[in-house]
Amino acid sequence: MFFTYLRRELRRRRKAALVVASGLALGIALVIVVNSVSSGMSKAQDKVLESLYGLGTDMTVTKAAEPAASSSERPRFQFDAQADGEDEEQSTDRVMVQGFQTLSSSTVTEVGSQSGVSDAVGGLSLQVIKVSGQFTRGQFQQDQSGGGQQGGPGGGGTGQPQGEVRGGGADFDVNNYSVYGADVTKPALGPLTSSKITSGRTFKSTETNAKVVVADTSYAKEKKLKVGSTVTVKGTKFKVIGIATPDSGDAAANLYIPLKQAQTLADAKNKVTTIYVKATDSQRIDSVKSAIQKNISGTTVTTSADLADTVSGSLSTASSLATSVGKWLSIAVLVAAFLVAGLLTSSAVSRRVREFGTLKALGWKSGRVTRQVVGEAIVNGLLGGALGIAVGLAGAYAVTAISPTLEAQLGGGGGGGTGGGPGGGGPMRQTASSTLDVALTAPVSLTTVALAVGLAVAGGLIAGAFGGWRASRLRPADALRRVE
Repeated sequence: MFFTYLRRELRRRRKAALVVASGLALGIALVIVVNSVSSGMSKAQDKVLESLYGLGTDMTVTKAAEPAASSSERPRFQFDAQADGEDEEQSTDRVMVQGFQTLSSSTVTEVGSQSGVSDAVGGLSLQVIKVSGQFTRGQFQQDQSGGGQQGGPGGGGTGQPQGEVRGGGADFDVNNYSVYGADVTKPALGPLTSSKITSGRTFKSTETNAKVVVADTSYAKEKKLKVGSTVTVKGTKFKVIGIATPDSGDAAANLYIPLKQAQTLADAKNKVTTIYVKATDSQRIDSVKSAIQKNISGTTVTTSADLADTVSGSLSTASSLATSVGKWLSIAVLVAAFLVAGLLTSSAVSRRVREFGTLKALGWKSGRVTRQVVGEAIVNGLLGGALGIAVGLAGAYAVTAISPTLEAQLGGGGGGGTGGGPGGGGPMRQTASSTLDVALTAPVSLTTVALAVGLAVAGGLIAGAFGGWRASRLRPADALRRVE
């Protein structure tokens, strides 16, 4: 009887049911679109952050660099004096630790032993300034006027020829590039994981002190490097074994070499600049950060959440809008939809006074009438939920199909002054900031769909509560008063 009456009433009041369902559908569709876009924003931001310090890294441990205390810390270049008649090309490299003060390699083990840490690996970031060129000697040209032999007043000659040195000079080129020392025994962590080997191979775990190098594809193209080429850094020749292309954005470094080789070049034995940490569980990142800061003094721990604050541009703006304006707009629309559904249901009950009064006169209890009204409202809510899910999925698909491009600007933070990396420095970028273009998607998760179904049921219950309360107050006498 319940379902038969329910079906007949919904069919008889199709327009009213459609209005209620449409209002709920609008709110539910907006919730789905906002949630899916927010999820897409989060994935886009994660993609940007992965390009900074590598896939799988939850946090980094560093030691902030102190300001230069004296001029002795500035780059200095020395060249040999040229012998007579020689104009040979000269070059010299200055290898400097980039961004941070160094940490002892033993700190990597100490960090890895903290509770909640799955793995930890150290890396050394270097900046190389190579100056190469040659001096050209000038030529002495004697004064041909003849007045140079008169000497001073009185006509006393000095016997020295008069003239000047003309021509000559120096032509030097400065090549500035970054080198990252990677722990080849742990290839799953670190900046190199944000790049894909597109030619050659990556490091073998046995090449801990081998003179091999993986070059970034942009740098390799600029310097015309390929697999098998030779790169010289501070007099040491490295063989190119692979070319790496970053998955997104810029590369973490121009060249990647084994950690021990990087330590030798920088005269930083058993030293690292950055420790990359992977937590056992994403829910424990904050507790792991606190434990490291508490147990290992003098370190700075930067999580992906901290680094996300340094991302600016249209990606950051859109993310803020989606999480703030979009969220509150969704709530406002849902509240309005629920209220409208409740009021429409209550109004519909008022128009059915004769019907419900007659049913009560025939023996229906107030509870049975209330259940009938609530059942109709829940069905309307489910219809609105189905329509809202369909519209929301269509909206999310449209966003993904269009894939609007957002701009993410990295860097501008403190730390080592190189920008882009954890804390604003480290082996991440040579420039003060870097701009990435990220395509926005709007993935819809099962959780979002479940939320939509829950909202649909909630909307139906709220509307049913309004109507049920109104129906429970009706009396058979109300129906008789309306009989003409």
